Amino acid sequence: MGALPGVLRNGHPTERLPHTANLAFAGVEAESLILALDLAGVGVSSGAACSSGSLEPSHVLTAMGLPRERVMSSVRFSLGRTTTREEIERVLEVLPQIVERIRRVNASPIPSVGARA
Repeated sequence: MGALPGVLRNGHPTERLPHTANLAFAGVEAESLILALDLAGVGVSSGAACSSGSLEPSHVLTAMGLPRERVMSSVRFSLGRTTTREEIERVLEVLPQIVERIRRVNASPIPSVGARA
């Protein structure tokens, strides 16, 4: 599997928790990605742990000075004591396909309401 383009790590490269990664996916709304991953059996969330469940942009990422578009495309991946290698491999298998599918849909022109075929 190759690298997925348009993915940025949020936060410091080394001064961070070893079991958490917050990533921004260019061209992808976090909520769309979260729903699609959930349907594939992968649990992730948007924003910081302290704001889980909130529909507001992450105040932590905003305070870091990240642009709103990047904040709104950010997803938090967390590993736990019981996370298995197979679960990680599953994420690596489905994530690129899902991100690419969402990017294709977002790039598609949508006809205006009332347009005639």
